[in-house]
Amino acid sequence: MRNRWSEQEASEYVARCGAEYGEALALRTYSARLLGAEPGLVLHGGGNTSAKGVRSNALGEKIPAIFVKASGHDLATIEPEGHCPLDLGYLKRLRGLSELTDEAMVNELRSHMFDARAATPSVEALAHVFLSPKYIDHTHADAILALTNQIDGEERVREALGEDVILLPYVKPGFGLARAAVAAFEAQPGAYAMVWMHHGLVTWGETARESYDATIELVTRAEEYLARAAARPLIVSTPTDRSRRTDLATAQERVGKVAPVLRGLLAAPSGDADRPHRRIILRPLVSREALDFVDWDRGRAVALTAPLTSDHLIRTKPLPLWVDSPQYDDLHQLREQLRRAVAAYCAEYDAYVERHAARLAPGVNRFDPLPRVVLLPGLGAFCAGRDAGAADIVRDITAQTLATKAQIAAIGDYQGLAEAELFDMEYWSLQHAKLPAGEPPLGRQIALVTGAAGAIGWGICKTLIEHGCHVAATDISQENLDRLVGELRPLAGAHGEVAQPPSPVIGVPMDVTDPASVAQGFAGVIRAWGGVDLVVLNAGVALVSSLAEMDIEAFRRLQRVNVEGTLLVLAEAARHFELQGTGGDIVLVSTKNVFAPGARFGAYSATKAAAHQLARIASLELAALDVRVNMVAPDAVFAGGAHKSGLWAAVGPDRMRARGLDQAGLEEYYRSRNLLKARVTAEHVGRAVLYFATRQTPTTGATIPVDGGLPDATPH
Repeated sequence: MRNRWSEQEASEYVARCGAEYGEALALRTYSARLLGAEPGLVLHGGGNTSAKGVRSNALGEKIPAIFVKASGHDLATIEPEGHCPLDLGYLKRLRGLSELTDEAMVNELRSHMFDARAATPSVEALAHVFLSPKYIDHTHADAILALTNQIDGEERVREALGEDVILLPYVKPGFGLARAAVAAFEAQPGAYAMVWMHHGLVTWGETARESYDATIELVTRAEEYLARAAARPLIVSTPTDRSRRTDLATAQERVGKVAPVLRGLLAAPSGDADRPHRRIILRPLVSREALDFVDWDRGRAVALTAPLTSDHLIRTKPLPLWVDSPQYDDLHQLREQLRRAVAAYCAEYDAYVERHAARLAPGVNRFDPLPRVVLLPGLGAFCAGRDAGAADIVRDITAQTLATKAQIAAIGDYQGLAEAELFDMEYWSLQHAKLPAGEPPLGRQIALVTGAAGAIGWGICKTLIEHGCHVAATDISQENLDRLVGELRPLAGAHGEVAQPPSPVIGVPMDVTDPASVAQGFAGVIRAWGGVDLVVLNAGVALVSSLAEMDIEAFRRLQRVNVEGTLLVLAEAARHFELQGTGGDIVLVSTKNVFAPGARFGAYSATKAAAHQLARIASLELAALDVRVNMVAPDAVFAGGAHKSGLWAAVGPDRMRARGLDQAGLEEYYRSRNLLKARVTAEHVGRAVLYFATRQTPTTGATIPVDGGLPDATPH
């Protein structure tokens, strides 16, 4: 492992942060970020770091202090505020206690913080307190876990790292681990690091660099040992037999077939009649390494073992689901195969919980029994989370786990934690406190919006994203899509938990008049997130012409986009919703012209009326699938943000000439003609779509006017 320390960068951190936070915390921040930059050391909030120093109180007194990483903070992006300042002198006295409950430990930590606004310190904070060195680094290094998680793990650690490293048998994190760690440290004063079996590596030093260097040195030693000792490397095929080695293109194609079915099966019942499913976001892991693992004749046995470290349990559960011999060529058979596999996994998980139910703390509820990781030979893996960020964390952990378990299998036999230890950690409330609380209204939903690069499309996408939805913006122009996605990304905020969370908006080119393009558009969303829950049909074009003067080819162009495009997207959505099996919503952006057409606007009014009627028929045909189909009918939306309306670009000049108005006058004319004298915006249309998307009422086949009140255009 490469040592990334740079004295110049370290000095820059001291210059940037030292005056406000002190040199110790500035260097602590720098070296913590170096650790976080290595996925082989920590992943997504894992590991913890500390530094000892002083802190001044309100009286100006210098108090011994320790700065400990806050629970759940990501080392890759941590700032000085991410290390909580604690009263070191007081907390060291807790070592004299014979026992301390988790609740009491957290209370002691929080009540002895110098900053009441700081986040809760790591559950391993007391280990950092009791150990005397100034800087302490704790990582979950893959190479170290590859040594510890074996039947002869202690012997492997000694062979790889030497006698100057303390070896501590597994102890559940918390007060007990802190006491055990300091006792082992004092029993071997010449040691410069400690390995916690089935947990990770602890290094220390009187300088930040000393502790960091020790981590890199020991991990490098472990990596070199693993490379030397590998006697049974992962081999999928021989040079003369490549039949079992799946190619990446085949695996990617299979993702599109499997994902909607699996995503539907992994949706937990919610108990809410309007929103009966707690859906998940499904991220595929399709790589050469993952494919070789699942196609390996030892893959199943190696995969179905305990996690590398108990820290992963809150993301992955104790075991993945392995699906034997998936029948990719027969979708009906594959669905049944997946259904049986998920049902069997749930039954086994329920039995596991039942075996340990007496260990549940009062008030702690059982989790849903559904898997978070599904391994499929010939494809790779699917990783589930409540949003794209959470699913990406599971995917990263899964990739690291498969690689590390393959390393272990190359030199020995895997041995993880006992089932009871796993259960205690999976249901440990202090672990789950690391996860973000609450969810936005559409946080588990995936929307596909056609014609997204226009004014109304922008307003719809913006509103959905602001309410937590994952949005696939589609349009015929890649350039316009790229501009739209760049504009929408900042609106999303922190959508997930990873250091650089994936954007909840993607751009997918789609020509709604081309069946192949529509199918490819849906497939692109499925490959990204696993499926689609909401389809917003917004693509449309306009034409100004009297009936007598209308060019038939111009009319046919409108018909292809407004009618055939609507039909093609409705048909693809219907097929997808049936495959996914968890219902869905379709919202058509209609128009007031369906109910109150205008002169010289016959082509638009007629084709939009046909689209409106198709949506009403869809509401009849898809209700049995719990798919609700509704319409919103706006009037006179001239722009959305910086996006001008394409419809009004076509219609506006004619309307201005007819009424002798300029652009501002035309907008005022349309505002003044509605009952509320309201300016109708793209965001208003977005909120109407939101009403249906959030299923506020059991409604289908309905139309919401978004026009400020036009009696002639009221649906009837």
